[in-house]
Amino acid sequence: MLMATEYLGEVGVGVTAPQFFRAQDGNIYVVKFQNHRFGSRVLASEFFAAKLGAIMNLCFPPSDIIEIDEQMLNSHPCLLELGLEPGPHFGSRYLEHAEYIGKNRLHKAVNVPEMAGIILFDHMFHNADRAKNQKNLLLHLENDQYKIYAIDNSHLFRSSRWTIDSFEKLGTKIKTYYFQHYRILLKDLLTAQDFIPYLEVVNKLSNEQLDCIVREIPNEWLPDEAERSALADYTKLRRDMVGPIWEKLCRLIPRSRGGRRWLFAK
Repeated sequence: MLMATEYLGEVGVGVTAPQFFRAQDGNIYVVKFQNHRFGSRVLASEFFAAKLGAIMNLCFPPSDIIEIDEQMLNSHPCLLELGLEPGPHFGSRYLEHAEYIGKNRLHKAVNVPEMAGIILFDHMFHNADRAKNQKNLLLHLENDQYKIYAIDNSHLFRSSRWTIDSFEKLGTKIKTYYFQHYRILLKDLLTAQDFIPYLEVVNKLSNEQLDCIVREIPNEWLPDEAERSALADYTKLRRDMVGPIWEKLCRLIPRSRGGRRWLFAK
């Protein structure tokens, strides 16, 4: 767990009104609060994505729970005005000098194949927001090379205000999000084989691993045990559907890069 040591101001973008904090590790984090207007399920979604993303080796910025104490709040009246309360919140590492990816800049990244994992993850958990929102993919210069990072998992399960009923409605649905950057990636850049390493990891996920991720979500963010149980069950169901999800994505990849032809010839 991280500990906030310095408040640095508001981010200025994002519907969840995130703020900048420095943590005890010296890094700056974009922090979302548990009591913002969209509710604490946003933080549960972010935490779930961070933990599963680490297992899948997805190109998410490092993220974790960040504790903000009462002394920090009392030192900054503007935080109190936001209604912020002491306790656990969610922090994602700030990538300095990162830029939004324009439609003609995807090819500059050295880790384009890693976007297969992001696309698979988003289709497993119905995150249409990243496919539609051009601000959820960043290009970051590292050692003279550009790398893509995917940010903002607040809209997993199609909504920041998901419910047990929404899990039931989305459970067996397979829908493709063929918009903007995802259209370019599937149509022009990714191969069917780029998805294989991520499929293998997902297929090896045990029930205990998934239950553990859900159990680690702070109680302040998800106090209802029935909702926790529904989230765990939904995650297992989508894990078991990863093959058909991949097959549907392969229909959007040209045969020249192992799409339809390779898929149906196996």
